[in-house]
Amino acid sequence: MPDRHCQLLRKDLDDLLDIPQWPAGIRVGVLRAELMEPVHALLKLGYQDGAGSVEDFDQWRRRFTTDAEFDPALCLIALDEQGVAGVALCWTSAYIKDLVVHPRRRTQGLGLALLRQAFKVFASRGEAFVDLKVMENNRAARQLYEHAGMRFIERYEVSPAQA
Repeated sequence: MPDRHCQLLRKDLDDLLDIPQWPAGIRVGVLRAELMEPVHALLKLGYQDGAGSVEDFDQWRRRFTTDAEFDPALCLIALDEQGVAGVALCWTSAYIKDLVVHPRRRTQGLGLALLRQAFKVFASRGEAFVDLKVMENNRAARQLYEHAGMRFIERYEVSPAQA
């Protein structure tokens, strides 16, 4: 039976923030129309092990881009010579909705760099903190978030469809 709990984590932005250290060969930008399909493909790849789910492309694009909290400037895209290497998709409410790193770029510091970049972006917008939710059994992600200075706020039970 999959874990049915997630944790709300928070990073306070009132302290001096660490500068992102980008792995070699990474370029960072924001979401553009031509990146929508590769970003969707990375989300599907990242969540295929049951850590989440992603709708088919047309549904996802429509729901994502018409959400009141959508701002392409808050959707950070890391690119390498092979394409989309990582994403941090954020909402205007200072919330990191999705953070996914392609398997070819894991354990190279890209996830941490994307988090730190998101923190910088939200701090520049005057936000006091950034939140995200993570499944409780996702130990690797929880370790990354702890390393980035995020702290536990609350534990939630999620429905079986969300787990």
